[in-house]
Amino acid sequence: MNLEKFNKEAKRKSVENKTFLQKLKNKDPRKVDDTFHQLHEEVFEEIDCLTCANCCKTTSPIFYQTDIERVAKSLRIKPGDFIEKYLRIDEDKDYVLKSSPCPFLDAENYCSVYNDRPKACREYPHTNRKKMVQITDLTYKNTLVCPAVLEIVERFKKK
Repeated sequence: MNLEKFNKEAKRKSVENKTFLQKLKNKDPRKVDDTFHQLHEEVFEEIDCLTCANCCKTTSPIFYQTDIERVAKSLRIKPGDFIEKYLRIDEDKDYVLKSSPCPFLDAENYCSVYNDRPKACREYPHTNRKKMVQITDLTYKNTLVCPAVLEIVERFKKK
């Protein structure tokens, strides 16, 4: 995965993709979902996240209390110690990682807390959710982070 090439392509198509995704809000939500879900399946048959891990390298998931407790337990530390060591509160008053890349990402792009990872990581990149028309802003942001999302949106534009 060539992340430098991806970043240039994502930026080049940024305005076009933002406009396209905004227009989807006026479409039949079930048809939008069906198309996203079909393309999600197709693209993730072709793309292996382990060759990229750009999401883990550049962004932070939100950590809810249940996530904090689950990950802390897997690391055998107290939730308070986990928060102190790894998290900060962002501008939206959410717990997020203090630093990038994710401290749980290893050199081979494997997650050391994969089985206990936060809900946001489990659901990423959110292209197989219901009511996609409600998260087009998030989908747009993810076209700038995830090569698979960019590919899904590019294929959607051709339909």
